[in-house]
Amino acid sequence: MAEPLNILLSVATGIALAAAAGFRAFVPLFAAGLAIHFGWVEPARGFDWLGEPVVLVALGTATTAEIAAYYLPGVDHVLDLLGAPVAVLAGIVAAAGVMVGLPDWLRWLTAIGAGGAVATAGHALNALGRAKTGAASGGAGNPVYSTAELASSVLISVLAVALPVIAVLLLVALAAYALKRRRRV
Repeated sequence: MAEPLNILLSVATGIALAAAAGFRAFVPLFAAGLAIHFGWVEPARGFDWLGEPVVLVALGTATTAEIAAYYLPGVDHVLDLLGAPVAVLAGIVAAAGVMVGLPDWLRWLTAIGAGGAVATAGHALNALGRAKTGAASGGAGNPVYSTAELASSVLISVLAVALPVIAVLLLVALAAYALKRRRRV
């Protein structure tokens, strides 16, 4: 049985990866797969496949395609509309894939409840932000916004694997900042 600290760290890693899926769906899955492949993160029972080379190639290809698509005018908005279920599912799978030491029912409950919620919230806020940026700039600001989303997803994914507690604290700080800004509006 896993130690309580290891369980908490794996849950923090999972939730942070799920949050990163709100910015880009495939970046955190690819990061989780790489972390599992190289032994940086222990996979949850039944998730060894996420670190397999063929899966990494598929996730790397999907990540590259998603990144490129967000730089295409109009396609970025379509991805915001249609990509919500993909982002949520990616967040749930990434979270469940790295949460170790929990009974399966609790791992899935946590992955769906917490992971799905943070992925949904992140994706919704990003879609709203992109719409506002596009409206304010006539679409000219969308590539800058896409770059910021990508950087956020990469940063949170890397922190999730390397420093999960810092990643969760960063997410809490970002949420507090977003709520404070929202109250001012």
